[in-house]
Amino acid sequence: MSLPTPMPTTSLTPVLPDTVDVLIVGGGIQGAGIAQAAAAAGFSTLLVEKTGWASGTSSKSSKLIHGGLRYLNQFQLGLVYESLRERQTLCRIAPHLVRLNNFYIPVYEQTRIRPWKLQAGLSLYALLGGLGRSQRFSRVPRRHWNNLYGLRTDGLQAVFQYQDAQTDDALLTRAVVASARQLGAHLACPVEFVAATSTAVGYDVLLRSNGGAVTVQCQVLINAAGPWCDQVADRITPLPHKPAMELVQGSHLVLNQRLSDECFYLESPSDGRAVFVLPWHDKSLLGTTETPYRGDPALAHCLPSEEIYLLDTLAHYFPEFRARVTVESRMAGLRVLPRSNSKFHSRSRDVMIHHHLLKGRGYIAVCGGKLTGYRSTASRVAGLLHHCLGKRPMIADTAWLQLPDS
Repeated sequence: MSLPTPMPTTSLTPVLPDTVDVLIVGGGIQGAGIAQAAAAAGFSTLLVEKTGWASGTSSKSSKLIHGGLRYLNQFQLGLVYESLRERQTLCRIAPHLVRLNNFYIPVYEQTRIRPWKLQAGLSLYALLGGLGRSQRFSRVPRRHWNNLYGLRTDGLQAVFQYQDAQTDDALLTRAVVASARQLGAHLACPVEFVAATSTAVGYDVLLRSNGGAVTVQCQVLINAAGPWCDQVADRITPLPHKPAMELVQGSHLVLNQRLSDECFYLESPSDGRAVFVLPWHDKSLLGTTETPYRGDPALAHCLPSEEIYLLDTLAHYFPEFRARVTVESRMAGLRVLPRSNSKFHSRSRDVMIHHHLLKGRGYIAVCGGKLTGYRSTASRVAGLLHHCLGKRPMIADTAWLQLPDS
């Protein structure tokens, strides 16, 4: 599978209106999706981003549009169902950016999940996905194991094949931004959110760009700043509710050679976590990790221990490939997860939407969530806007609106 070549982040000359219905802070996939949905629903919209579209976690993910097979283990059936529906939608509205590919899952004597359980999980995955052609899975015959790109076969008990989708996360985000612009949203980047003060009609929002400081009035202020969500909230008067959340770092390595045109879903031999080996242009993408993160989100970087963890996993399954590849680059994104005493991999990946809405004005914070579900999340936020501001003449349905080339 070949994806489009990544494009550099581009900025738009900030054009800031005096007043809008909705002002969104954060130009990642969630902010972009909300801007698109708000504009499609007929609301005047301004999206502001300090650094660049998809400059944070939205360009440092595993680049998967998937249901999340492993979430079945945590019984997150609603999340998987919604994600598989969104995968189908994105394959339809962005076929140039979201494409299905084969995924292989090897099961060894030491693998924690047994073949029967994996087969049951894949059956449920197919059922939740609607039992269409793209939901079919199979068991790879033993006679074909030697064709799996050097996969270690000693102790191998079974190999399952199913389909999920890949994307270029940064290009997808920029395509959604471009769609929002086509729908009439105002876009401003680079523009820094400085402060906001609640008023009788909404918020007075102070912004800063190269042209200086300016105040924009909005009825609803939306915080979609991802790992910077708390920092944005701290600049709002009065201080809004801040959801209890934690930042978890997920690192990826870009390897200088491509293992295959297809994908591998591996179980880390050290802790049982999922690690993917994915084609990424003419190279391979290896990830991800789950490391607690505290500090400035802008300083997140792949740790030496994370690199060792990923390369050890690769060597366990593909010793010959590991011996001949080198790490070309590293990336580290930050997931926003609900605070809990449970392990990171068992926590919900559902998006957290917190709001304080009155008639005609209010505040919404959108935290966490999956790349796959951005459009569904944005639709939920648009529903809150309808409730708060009243319905407007609808311009487009994002479930059917083709995304442009970014």
